[in-house]
Amino acid sequence: MADQLTLCEDNLACPICCDIFRDPVTLKCSHSFCQECLQKYWQDLDVLLCPVCRKECSSEEPLLSLPFKSLCESVKRRNRAVQPDQLCPLHEEKLKLFCFDDKQLICVICHTSKKHKNHVCSPIEEAVEDLKKEMEDGISYFHQSLNILKQTKCDLENMATHIETQAQSAELQIIQDFEKCYQFIRKEEEAKRVALREEKEQKHRDMESRIERVHGEITTLSETIDRVKLQMESDDILFLQNYYSNPERLKCSTPESEDLSGALIDMAKHVYSLNHELWLQSFHQACSMTLDPNTASSKLIIADHLASLTYTEEKQTVPDNPERFQTGVLASKGFTAGRHSWDVEVGDNDNWTLGVVRQSIKRKQLVKMQPDSGLWSIRFISGKYRAGVKARTELKVAERPTVIRVLLDYERGEVSFSDPSASTTLYSFTNVFKEKLFPYFNTTSLKCPLRLCVP
Repeated sequence: MADQLTLCEDNLACPICCDIFRDPVTLKCSHSFCQECLQKYWQDLDVLLCPVCRKECSSEEPLLSLPFKSLCESVKRRNRAVQPDQLCPLHEEKLKLFCFDDKQLICVICHTSKKHKNHVCSPIEEAVEDLKKEMEDGISYFHQSLNILKQTKCDLENMATHIETQAQSAELQIIQDFEKCYQFIRKEEEAKRVALREEKEQKHRDMESRIERVHGEITTLSETIDRVKLQMESDDILFLQNYYSNPERLKCSTPESEDLSGALIDMAKHVYSLNHELWLQSFHQACSMTLDPNTASSKLIIADHLASLTYTEEKQTVPDNPERFQTGVLASKGFTAGRHSWDVEVGDNDNWTLGVVRQSIKRKQLVKMQPDSGLWSIRFISGKYRAGVKARTELKVAERPTVIRVLLDYERGEVSFSDPSASTTLYSFTNVFKEKLFPYFNTTSLKCPLRLCVP
């Protein structure tokens, strides 16, 4: 009997109120309505018409069907007995609609009440479909954020690995230098190695803390996605009853990118200072300037105690940290005042660029050879020397120099390039400097490296 009632329930709805018939009456045209609904429909009409087929009727025409009324009341009783949580608490009618304004399930009587007048309402099935679509859109944003976090974690782990490689390389150079004058500076060696280990441990702690934090965010976001998916699989009624219980669950801000400035080990602090001090104390001359490997392009190899620059066609595995250039490398030290010079041995290198750049120059794109871009330079390529200006002025050089001297006079705003062996100036720039300037070096020659040497 219950199955039969279920099958016929959809055919027991009044065309006017859309609910199961209450005191059903039938017109001669065979259309049935709730007695109260039909009378309300007729009360403003001059000519009584069937609400469905529009045929004329008489006031004596509606006939009460007792068997039909009994069937409808049986269906109502069955609904109340089987699922009380799906009945309207005010009218004890089945919940069939969802009010988007009040965010609650309502029955058909509620829909016609003053409380829900002019509210946006939909059948439960349509409301569930719309809200699940909204949840699916939210999940897509969650997945985008999850992918960003996973990529961030991968980048941090790669940088942590590179820090270890840097530390090993620096330690090897430190040991080699100390071996040359080990008896003379035994205590100094140990102090330097301890400083390096402490910085390495500090960098690792920082990386591990960042990785752990990002991992926690990944876990939290993954759990949120699982909870949302589980909620979407719940019963429609339960889904709608719980949908607005946590209005923040579909909000997910895009993760901010990690500020990795200064994340890598300061190689120049350990290798340069140690190397410089050792050579001075061992009665050897050392270059007062070194290259900063943390700024070097992935196709440049820094060697010889950070004093030589070699080009390779194969990209090196290095982190894409904020300090790193797409092309070229900086010196480990910049200048905001004074007069400074440095010599670069170019030898037979047939493709090089030397100069100075301002600190704020864009590092993740090709550097334009002109002062407007923040670069004052000269270049040697295809057997010709050119100054880094918009017109790319070609320089007349009588004899090919093997060493280029760069002179920076910050206060006077001058950058000049010369051949120290011939005492000839190749080119000079004049400008007004307003920020820190760094020596800049680049090569794409496979013939020989560029080398810093004593001026």
